[in-house]
Amino acid sequence: MRRSGFLLLVLVWLIGCSPEPQQSQLYNIYQRDNIRVGVLHGPTSYYVGIDGPTGFELELTQALADKLGVTLELFPSYHLDELLQKLDSGQVDFIAGGLTLTELRQGKYRASPAYRWINEVLVFKQGNTWPRSINELNDSVVVVKDSSHAETLQQLTQEHPELVWRQHPTLDADEILQQVVDGNITYTLTDSNQLALNRRFYPNLSIAFTVRDNLPVTWLLADNQDDSLYAVLIEFFGAMYQGGELIALEDKYFGHVQQFDYVDTLAYIESIEQTLPAIKPWFVQYAGELDWRLLAALSYQESHWNPKAKSPTGVRGLMMLTLPTAQQMGVTSRLDPQQSIQGGSRYLHRLVTRIPERIAMPDRLWFALASYNIGWGHVEDARVLTQRDGADPDKWLDVKQRLPQLRQKSVYQTTKYGYARGDEAVTYVENIRRYYDTLLWVDERQQAEQRLQQQKQRLSEQISTEILPPLPNENN
Repeated sequence: MRRSGFLLLVLVWLIGCSPEPQQSQLYNIYQRDNIRVGVLHGPTSYYVGIDGPTGFELELTQALADKLGVTLELFPSYHLDELLQKLDSGQVDFIAGGLTLTELRQGKYRASPAYRWINEVLVFKQGNTWPRSINELNDSVVVVKDSSHAETLQQLTQEHPELVWRQHPTLDADEILQQVVDGNITYTLTDSNQLALNRRFYPNLSIAFTVRDNLPVTWLLADNQDDSLYAVLIEFFGAMYQGGELIALEDKYFGHVQQFDYVDTLAYIESIEQTLPAIKPWFVQYAGELDWRLLAALSYQESHWNPKAKSPTGVRGLMMLTLPTAQQMGVTSRLDPQQSIQGGSRYLHRLVTRIPERIAMPDRLWFALASYNIGWGHVEDARVLTQRDGADPDKWLDVKQRLPQLRQKSVYQTTKYGYARGDEAVTYVENIRRYYDTLLWVDERQQAEQRLQQQKQRLSEQISTEILPPLPNENN
């Protein structure tokens, strides 16, 4: 019904709702068979990951293109002003990028329906003096040039003329946050979701106070008399909300980063530097079809990379295998790090293969991780409960809401496998996702530093060869 309604809306606009349908924006999109989208680079919107371009905004705009039956043409940029110029000139149909709807933007452009809400928070480095209000700031606040945060600070100066702030002409939001950690910038204003993602890598980032809350995030369209694309977006976001697709997409990218543990994150990053190098080769060797960093993240959740770890229930080793599981996986010593990693990887691969093939990644992987924690039988019980409730048993987002019910007697006595600590399984999976993201970032940064060092070394050798003439041949 939703798809039929969507197509009907498109047909109305193409046939006769507009006086000159051949000149409408929607008509032009269909004529060229693509929709052109300006998108901001960044971890909350669009970036190039290990498997190519990815990101929340990329998937959301691709969903719109699929609804319309056209191809998606992206115009990525690190600078919003560049994208706004493209929007003003008609080079793009709209701009996506986790943009907060401000009064200034609302006055110049048309906004799509809001699809996320964020808070603007003032950030400082953990350990420095904690300012509780604007009046307690003892240094300038640095923000991205022409950002929504700059507009917020401009408005705040009317009430707080003593407020000192400046716009940085070149740094993006992530780089400014790194400068705060490095001690080069004292304060910045950022979005809550931006901070949540960066705290996985920089746990010393702390919230001083919330400046503005519950701000809508939208796409920006040109402000003109053409309502064709705007009307489509109303239908599109309505369908995404009703179908649960928008919530599932948000959970995929941001659902696991909402909870933050300063001490745990700090300890994890320290372990990556000090403990992981000795055992990393085995994670790489036995990862199989999985990313070795995911296997390492699973191991850290299980044992904090302690090869002699032991739980009260008798599971042991880096991968915390039970004795029967270890025997099935060919592990003769659970305390042997190499054997434990190899056995744990085999077991995880076996669990992945047990998940119904119709369940796509990454949900398939989250189900397998939950099974590693509480067993596939209990996960299946939660999937049955999900189906009873009319939700999707193939979606991790839906199933993880029912897993905690396996603690309730009125529920687990109706299931096949009975009682389980389903709430712990949910936390278990979310922790692994956070550990994986952090390790992914650290590993990619290390690889980039190694490549840079190699380039410097080659350049140095090349310069030395060009400057120093070859030694004369003694035989001549």
